[in-house]
Amino acid sequence: MTEAHTKVTRTLVGKIVSDARAKTVTVLVERRVKHELYGKIIARSRKYHAHDENNEFKSGDVVEITESRPLSKTKNWVVTRLVEKAQAV
Repeated sequence: MTEAHTKVTRTLVGKIVSDARAKTVTVLVERRVKHELYGKIIARSRKYHAHDENNEFKSGDVVEITESRPLSKTKNWVVTRLVEKAQAV
């Protein structure tokens, strides 16, 4: 009996802070964690470089990114869907 291995892909939701590079966006993902000692809820953030094949996403958009194979030295995430469009100023 062999088990079917299902790959668990990580997905994160964050805001695009830069769309300057070709086919790449920088996504800022914020998470809220409880401080180990004091118990206060604090915001932790991290930036991920994600692949955007058609340059369709713009700065300010909220997107979902999924982990993938390494696409470059810094890129191993792909933008999978638009969660919320950026508000026009």
